[in-house]
Amino acid sequence: MRKGAASEPSRPIRLLPICHYVKPRYHSAMEHYGLLSLLPPLIAIGLALWTRQVFLALLLGIASGFLILAGGNPLQGMIGTMQGFVKVFESNYNTEIIIFTLLIGALIALIQRAGGVEGFVTRVVNWLQKKAESADSKGQRRRVELLAVATGILIFVESNISTLTVGTLYRPLTDKLGMPREKLAYIADSTCAPICILIPLNAWGAYIMGLLAEQDVEKPVSMLFSAVALNFYPMLAIGILIFVIMTGRDIGEMKRAETRARDEGKILRDGAVPMIAGDITMMEAKEGAAPKARNMVLPLLTLVVLMPVFLLYTGWGNGADEANTLFEIMDRASGSKSVLYAVCGAMLVSVGLSKAQGIMGIREMVDVILKGMSGMVSLALLMVFAFALGNLCGELGTGIFVAEQAKPFLSPALVPALIFIISAFIAFSTGTSWGTFAIMIAIAVPLATGMDTNVSLAVAAALGGGVFGDHCSPTSDTSIITSMATANDHIDHVRTQIPYALIGGGITTALYLILGVFGV
Repeated sequence: MRKGAASEPSRPIRLLPICHYVKPRYHSAMEHYGLLSLLPPLIAIGLALWTRQVFLALLLGIASGFLILAGGNPLQGMIGTMQGFVKVFESNYNTEIIIFTLLIGALIALIQRAGGVEGFVTRVVNWLQKKAESADSKGQRRRVELLAVATGILIFVESNISTLTVGTLYRPLTDKLGMPREKLAYIADSTCAPICILIPLNAWGAYIMGLLAEQDVEKPVSMLFSAVALNFYPMLAIGILIFVIMTGRDIGEMKRAETRARDEGKILRDGAVPMIAGDITMMEAKEGAAPKARNMVLPLLTLVVLMPVFLLYTGWGNGADEANTLFEIMDRASGSKSVLYAVCGAMLVSVGLSKAQGIMGIREMVDVILKGMSGMVSLALLMVFAFALGNLCGELGTGIFVAEQAKPFLSPALVPALIFIISAFIAFSTGTSWGTFAIMIAIAVPLATGMDTNVSLAVAAALGGGVFGDHCSPTSDTSIITSMATANDHIDHVRTQIPYALIGGGITTALYLILGVFGV
């Protein structure tokens, strides 16, 4: 029973105007759970910061929420927790996104096993060798660095695959040019998560759309792309990286690393302990398979092309009798169905290429698909936990309570900047951007709605803060894998990258303050 239901009726909650993106979940006759509604996200945040175990933190936060809903009855709370996870799959949207995440792993495995990545690497190396003869050492290095950036941008399907590809592909080239390992690690790390969130035609986009849907965002596709346009940190991270490459102006620890490499010929500092990728490696190409770049390029191109095609298809089907401008069609589109259909199409292309070239038989491809899917299980489980927490916060009225309490003391102009800072702190402390998204979007959307703040701006701040904190954190999985892929000392990588990230984070905070003050 909800708080106050057994006593005299509570005073109806006064809601502020709802952004047109969001359907009102709470009606005036409904109640929130007061301070108790804050307990689940606070437990999730606190335990995540303390233990750095995001799954455990989310589980205990969710369990505490269902204990509240059960009126303190532990048995009912436990049953409610299990049912909360089951309820996630009652939504077609959630289920489609979880399946998409697993299939992305399968697609990546098929591409790798078919020799697509190896073929792409060979093409790039051959091109560089041809260009090397007509360029001086400085020009050749800049060309290699820009190519590494371009490669990271191209492989926007999955952040860890992007990092592994850039690190393993370019490390022999950058070592030959006398470039410090810290610089290659900076390039690889700055073109994985920032690109994945700016080009959300991947598991990142599907995951975020699912989180938005759990907050009753009526048009999650439009909201996501509106937030991408206002997500300044990843744009700045990439912009700063390109500026450093083009001008050669380094700062802090990176400047000392560049001086060491130039003057002493040392690509690693004395005493550095480079991390070497052990079990975190890409699937090897099948023995005897001719490495061909098209086995990677064609499936990824298919994925990119089919995404907008299926957005138009599902959008048209959801409102065939209405006026159909392009924007209206896209607004009615199903993002979850679109990404699911697109990745299935890309998998069919990859399977067809492997079969046509005699690389793999059907049985072997099934094995590869299952292995690829197994590598994405942890991300799929994180989605389930995140969706369950989002549902729970909606039941408890967490965001509405926070907005009501904050309104007298917090200016709407400060909301985006504060969301960015809090998200950055959580992501830095826990080392996970996805876990941060799960916690912060469940708070940011209703908070911005209740405070009459631009919801897209608040979502962008939550996403950008998550990427910023993850970019700086020494416990981030992408940072660790980057150090492994580039065979770099992990602490050296973090120390040399943080100054650039702090510049981008500082500018981003200022931009959100300015936009908040002007009511954008």
